[in-house]
Amino acid sequence: MPDSSHPSLFETVLYQKSGAIARITLNRPDVLNALSRQTIADLRAAFEDAKDDPEISGVVLTGSGDRAFIAGADIAELAKSGPLEAKQHTTEGQALFSLVENLGKPVIAAVNGVAFGGGCEAAMACTIRLAVPDAKFGQPEVKLGLVPGFGGTQRLPRLVGKGRALQMILTGDPIPATEALRIGLVNELVAPADLLARAEAILDRIAANGPLAVKFAAEAVERGLEGPLAEGLALESALFSLCTASDDAREGISAFLGKRKPVFAGK
Repeated sequence: MPDSSHPSLFETVLYQKSGAIARITLNRPDVLNALSRQTIADLRAAFEDAKDDPEISGVVLTGSGDRAFIAGADIAELAKSGPLEAKQHTTEGQALFSLVENLGKPVIAAVNGVAFGGGCEAAMACTIRLAVPDAKFGQPEVKLGLVPGFGGTQRLPRLVGKGRALQMILTGDPIPATEALRIGLVNELVAPADLLARAEAILDRIAANGPLAVKFAAEAVERGLEGPLAEGLALESALFSLCTASDDAREGISAFLGKRKPVFAGK
């Protein structure tokens, strides 16, 4: 297993663990961290490891260099693909971002530059999005005669509303980080020098809470948005009941009444 002193370098991704936090860095700065088939495979392997590692409580996803988080798909590779290869590529990308979205642990996108196409879709799959002030977001696929293929048509309207999403998708025009913040696509704007530290600070705050509660609360939000309000409320009630039966809930309540800091065990 990689750790902070021995980072794991995949072909296109740098994977590093430090304490309870895993950092996954797209490592293709020469092509603005574009998503190739190999990149998607490397990202999947890194996220699966983070999911399965009981010592990891959260993940930071970022890009190498100071120009791009992820600039989109690898267009040179895409140009060589036929319909069958393109379908497989979108299926693999969608599966990757579904894994990220449903990791069971918070994932923070530290957007350090442009996030176009698959980069915007990657950020949207994360739990929380931080961005540097000069970052840009966009779904420019229509400018290439294509449509978003890694979840952009589905996650963007869920995050910013149908009208704003359609304007971004149909014009293909990028928006600055300030506008992304205004419409709710980004949670916070952070100075470049503080971006990773802020991401890790948020994960530390989350990790101080009951692990089961964090997992179930995120599940309630994600799954609840997929159906009618009544179904979401039923799910919330069921997960609340599960939490009350946990050792963590008993510890949390006892600590509150005893005016002490809780020690959660994740069970």
